[in-house]
Amino acid sequence: MWSGRSSFTSLVVGVFVVYVVHTCWVMYGIVYTRPCSGHGRCIQPYLAQRPKLQLSVYTTTRSNLGSENNVDLVLNVEDFDVESKFERTVNVSVPKKTRNNGTLYAYVFLHHAGVLPWNDAKQVHLVSPLTTYMVPRPEEVSLLAGGPAAQQIEAEKRPTSALDEPVSHWRPRLTLNVMVDNFVFDGASLPADVQRYMKMIQLGKTVQYLPILFIDQLSNRVKDLMVINRSSTELPLTVSYDKISLGRLRFWIHMQDAVYSLQQFGFSEKDADEVKGIFVDTNLYFLALTFFVAAFHLLFDFLAFKNDISFWKKKKSMIGMSTKAVLWRCFSTVVIFLFLLDEQTSLLVLVPAGIGAAIELWKVKKALKMTVIWRGLWPTFQFGTYSESERRTEEYDAQAMKYLSYLLYPLCIGGAIYSLLNIKYKSWYSWLINSFVNGVYAFGFLFMLPQLFVNYKMKSVAHLPWKAFTYKAFNTFIDDVFAFIITMPTSHRLACFRDDVVFLVYLYQRWLYPVDKSRVNEFGESYEDTPQRKPHTD
Repeated sequence: MWSGRSSFTSLVVGVFVVYVVHTCWVMYGIVYTRPCSGHGRCIQPYLAQRPKLQLSVYTTTRSNLGSENNVDLVLNVEDFDVESKFERTVNVSVPKKTRNNGTLYAYVFLHHAGVLPWNDAKQVHLVSPLTTYMVPRPEEVSLLAGGPAAQQIEAEKRPTSALDEPVSHWRPRLTLNVMVDNFVFDGASLPADVQRYMKMIQLGKTVQYLPILFIDQLSNRVKDLMVINRSSTELPLTVSYDKISLGRLRFWIHMQDAVYSLQQFGFSEKDADEVKGIFVDTNLYFLALTFFVAAFHLLFDFLAFKNDISFWKKKKSMIGMSTKAVLWRCFSTVVIFLFLLDEQTSLLVLVPAGIGAAIELWKVKKALKMTVIWRGLWPTFQFGTYSESERRTEEYDAQAMKYLSYLLYPLCIGGAIYSLLNIKYKSWYSWLINSFVNGVYAFGFLFMLPQLFVNYKMKSVAHLPWKAFTYKAFNTFIDDVFAFIITMPTSHRLACFRDDVVFLVYLYQRWLYPVDKSRVNEFGESYEDTPQRKPHTD
């Protein structure tokens, strides 16, 4: 049986290694492009001639632009230098059609200086929507103030369909890039991702490609969106430009395509924004580190899940295990799941949290030795009996919780009252869930202390699932890395570091109370309980 579990773990690790190597190879193929060797049809860069260019940005309500009619010029950069970075904020007139839940598009032209883009055969252009549709977030109000509360009651009287109807939102940023590498492409092996952004012309005997213009859609974040009201006649638009290399351009194209694919599969704008947050304003080296960190996090998550389930499935005795700690983990996991549900978090986060909550409920059933018997539609719960050693463990557990309650309850109640007086919420339910989850994040580590107290009283740590603990410890240190790389709430970042302290205390207890053969293992068995062979008599 042991060899079977070991071979399965080896198989999982082997698949993980193959996955990492394959991903590295794919990433190498994206960022590296083989140049033209001179034997085939080479495509030269038009920018190598250093032409005088001009950048023009127009807005219109039409998705297809055939002429210069019904367009508004919002930005004109004469003598445009592709090497120079800039950022400018302009005010854009919002047409009546857009204010009535319509769409507004931005047409970006890169053309020769002094020539209108419609009269320039060598111009390149891209179109990008400046608006998007999304369900607006409910307005947060002060639950104790009179005026905002009345507004909340008025909002609650609206039809549910009106509250859930998507409305037009304004994208206040337009990020532009031009590929500036004087790269000579091989016409026989032209990358498909770049080819759709290329426009080629024939100049004599040579084939040249015009400047490659790119609009960075990943920089549009949900937190920056602005609701377009009927009174919004003008809205600000920040146009930023920066040059981009060929490798980064190809990588960004693939990332945008991945986000677009998520939206095609039914992911909302908010769901896709969770993925965008990993790439925006992040160095490529940090992105590579994030990938490896996330891959190892996934591996250790799976191994910890496997060993934890195996441990509790075979668990026969609660000797040395804190039942209160198991109940607290279940409560905190369910509260965090309800909090993520209330915040309309991405399904990428919500589904694993729901699975974790279901597993913790199953652990509570095992810890309480609970049996569910259905009598028709009504369930009946029966609880098993505890041995003398288990009752002694429960006494230690209750003693630890008694001391802990003197500190924990005042802190949680005080924090809830403070948030009610100073912070706005969508509803009383939202305040309740936020108060619970803030207590979990801020003081949740205190509920790990009863297990430390039980270990201290029993002078043993042999009853703990150390394999699962080890994998979770690796994940805890990986979470520390994520705390610096990925944007997250301060409370969640502090929660990552507080787990390090508790685990170090567990390690200290493991060193302080070495395992001997007289103590029970994680399956409620000890070496002395096994029958010994009788010695041979001579």
